[in-house]
Amino acid sequence: MTLFERSARELQEGLHNGEITIADLTNEAFSRIEKLDGDVQAFLALDKDNALKRAEELETIPAEERGPLFGLPIGVKDNIVTEGIETTCASKILKGFIPIYDATVVKKLRDAGMITVGKLNMDEFAMGSSNENSAFKTTKNPWNLNHVPGGSSGASAASVAAGEVPFSLGSDTGGSIRQPAAYCGVVGMKPTYGRVSRYGLVAYASSLDQIGPITRNVYDNALLLEAIAGVDPNDSTSADVPVPNYASSLNGDIKGLRVAVPKEFLGEGVSEEVRQSIYSALEVLKGLGATVEEVSLPHSKYALAAYYILASSEASSNLSRFDGIRYGFRAEGVKNLMELYKETRAQGFGEEVKLRIMLGTYSLSAGTYDAYYKKAQQVRTLIKEDYDKVFENYDVIVGPTAPTAAFKIGDNIDDPMTMYANDILTIPINLAGVPAISIPCGFHEGLPLGLQIIGKHFDEETIYRAAYAYEQATDFHKQTPSTWEVK
Repeated sequence: MTLFERSARELQEGLHNGEITIADLTNEAFSRIEKLDGDVQAFLALDKDNALKRAEELETIPAEERGPLFGLPIGVKDNIVTEGIETTCASKILKGFIPIYDATVVKKLRDAGMITVGKLNMDEFAMGSSNENSAFKTTKNPWNLNHVPGGSSGASAASVAAGEVPFSLGSDTGGSIRQPAAYCGVVGMKPTYGRVSRYGLVAYASSLDQIGPITRNVYDNALLLEAIAGVDPNDSTSADVPVPNYASSLNGDIKGLRVAVPKEFLGEGVSEEVRQSIYSALEVLKGLGATVEEVSLPHSKYALAAYYILASSEASSNLSRFDGIRYGFRAEGVKNLMELYKETRAQGFGEEVKLRIMLGTYSLSAGTYDAYYKKAQQVRTLIKEDYDKVFENYDVIVGPTAPTAAFKIGDNIDDPMTMYANDILTIPINLAGVPAISIPCGFHEGLPLGLQIIGKHFDEETIYRAAYAYEQATDFHKQTPSTWEVK
């Protein structure tokens, strides 16, 4: 039995009564990574010496000064900068880049007494839905190593699902926390835009990106979000909104909760097994005292097109900074400055990143700006208004996280439209800027399925309350993949 089968609360009890030490927890993480990561392929960089040194330092802190996450290990997605630990965004163009500062969320983890054990693989610059776009390795789904873990935070979800670490941080631009959480059978939260600082997050699409927690259960997720949330003077888009004690509201009581189910979320493209798992989940919520009604989000059908125009446009702008001059990869044997720019970017970026830069640059060009970028922004406003209208009468919106279970590695890599459609149920949430969580709600052929619960702006508290009540009434979150057992 691994220590990471226990919740944060149980681990703290073990530390408090002397049953385990912080060094035990840190060593457990590295031991499991050593034994399992040859199969799962989740980590790009490890920081073992510093992690063990920090574990020793933390042991000297008195019990009364320790918080609920104190001494617990965590993995961090490789687009979140970490002082002294290589940060590559899983791209050749940033290979060898060692940041000289920590992202705000990493500082907050440190303040909470957590121990960063390493950096997690991802789709290059967070562009992808399967983790197959990394320049370095393809992370596998712990439930079936022939299947993808989702993306772009696929390794963040896979590392938690495999029990390599009990917590991880991911980033979500169009579903990149929630979709892998669904595929890997873990809990992933995309907070409200502005709830968590983006300072130190390497930007993909600045108006959509948001850092969030991935854990094995809802209670731990609530603890981790509280630890990283809050206004940050280094991020002008972070919101000065009070951060609640999320865990304190998790009592399992959702009597009177008003649940909206958009008919568009259960329509064409959603597999029958996913649809049935959602119907079963709705019955559980009803049994707990919630009211469930069908609604419509009429503009959601335009979300995919609007998202890829807006996200690619912002990516085109954000990724222009990678020029071979200041940091990272630089092409050799070039004759002049223009050739340096061209060759560095041609050799350093992967195919998917180049595709999105080209799409974004085209959308922003003088002849097409009004027809594409401006129109996509108008559609985004309509999508947000759809959500605002539903939330006038309902507390949460519920539906599937992904239209199918995880697909096989290689199945969709040459079909970008099918790949993009995997995020069709998560993308509207980023466009609207609202929070949403994915929690396990079933299995199909041994692969997990995810339930998505969406809330009002800055009302993660209600989402957690609904998710916790559902989780306590089911046992999907207690199941672990066969890779969990170290041979």
